[in-house]
Amino acid sequence: MIKVGITQGDINGIGYEVILKTFADIRMAEMCIPVLYGSVKVAAFHRKAMELQPVSFNQIGNAKDAVENKVNVVNCVNDDIKIELGQSTTVAGEAAYLSLEKAVADLKNGVIDVLVTAPINKHNIQREDFHFPGHTEYLEERFGQDGDKSLMILVKNSLRVALVTGHIPLADVPTAISKEKIIEAATRFERSLKRDFRIGKPRIAVLSLNPHAGENGLLGTEENDIITPAIKELQDKKILCFGPYAADGFFGSSEFTRFDGILAMYHDQGLAPFKTMAMEDGVNFTAGLSIVRTSPAHGTAYGIAGQNLASEESFRQAIYMAIDTFENRKEYDKAYVNPLKKLYYEKGGDNEVLDLTKEE
Repeated sequence: MIKVGITQGDINGIGYEVILKTFADIRMAEMCIPVLYGSVKVAAFHRKAMELQPVSFNQIGNAKDAVENKVNVVNCVNDDIKIELGQSTTVAGEAAYLSLEKAVADLKNGVIDVLVTAPINKHNIQREDFHFPGHTEYLEERFGQDGDKSLMILVKNSLRVALVTGHIPLADVPTAISKEKIIEAATRFERSLKRDFRIGKPRIAVLSLNPHAGENGLLGTEENDIITPAIKELQDKKILCFGPYAADGFFGSSEFTRFDGILAMYHDQGLAPFKTMAMEDGVNFTAGLSIVRTSPAHGTAYGIAGQNLASEESFRQAIYMAIDTFENRKEYDKAYVNPLKKLYYEKGGDNEVLDLTKEE
């Protein structure tokens, strides 16, 4: 059974609420072995504050000792930690960091199979050992190898949105976009669609940077100078990329339903329409790395923390997707590990070599 590592995220947000609501359904602990990196006492505080259904916890010292049919908890914080619901505090940031570090160490050592992260506050988690704008960049540093780069993909069913640029200021976007970066992101995107989602020949829509796709240079030249040449080069590599499409009309006309993936130029261009359609059950997936990591699409939601108003659906879908992706990768790698190259036969016998990699 797949062992799912879960980080507690910000203890003052809705992380524990969605975790508790998810595992109040006992079937969730029957489909995987959950390992929460957090605290039984913190979980009990949240459960009592909102009068949530009880969850069967199993406190363990090491994820290796996790058992089936229970929510296993590896303690990462002091029992007397101060919880201030709806507030951003340095204590909450430290707790989120300790949980993430322990879970990532176990993931690196193969003690857990996949990682599902509850939301963090990107400000209060900052410290000497964590100077990243989010989980995605942090995980790239920890697991990037041989030039591997992460790719943020937001997913809901057949809607999959990836980003060329991620957590950077909007003013920096135009200079951050290049033909090479678009080609790199689209190539990683196609690889993920094939391996992680098992789509044989994915179709990818590429969005423009400027309004109305630049109006042939009237509203900007990036489409003519950078994006279109990148699409042409990708097509030459037999990657099915199309565009560039103006984002407003593309989403407004439902044209996005014709594609397996959408490549946006910057964060809000892709995430604003995605979250409009999928805030309740969308999933944030980190592609491009050797590990599987998912997260709910929402944030800490301090405004409703402790009020029993948060939906657990996005978190539940993140667990489902982590498990599915882990299995998809195994099946994909098994199918492609030893591709057939040669058959043996003899004209009039059984020994002549027929090389199928050569054209007649």
